[in-house]
Amino acid sequence: MNASSLSDRLARLGKELGDREAEHRDAVAEAWRRAQSLRAEIGVALDAFAAAAARAGAAQLAVQLGDTRTDDKHLRAVQFDMTRGRSRAVVTVKSRGQVTLVGPFHAGKAEGPCKSFPYGAEEELGAALGDFLEKFLAEAANP
Repeated sequence: MNASSLSDRLARLGKELGDREAEHRDAVAEAWRRAQSLRAEIGVALDAFAAAAARAGAAQLAVQLGDTRTDDKHLRAVQFDMTRGRSRAVVTVKSRGQVTLVGPFHAGKAEGPCKSFPYGAEEELGAALGDFLEKFLAEAANP
């Protein structure tokens, strides 16, 4: 098979799949917007945590906040994660109108627990987000 025919074949497939996914464009864009907003909010809070830990002499407690990206499991969802050592937590925003907090858990182990919130449940999500981050940070600080 020559490169030109392979490129043509994959271009046709790209158009076919692109046409199929186009109807989800607006919902996926909204998931990206919400994920980026949540990531920014969490980033500010994690910066405050890291600064307080560093002032106390424990700069090693700092957490890595991952980039927003297409979800590892769901094509029409967006995720970002937080890591410190083997400890992980993931925030997933699904285009079907749901935010899921995953973890905390250890890398290489089963993910979970999960809590999901529909768009519009910002008060409940905000309360759960504080608990979620506190649990993750406490677990990530264990040797």
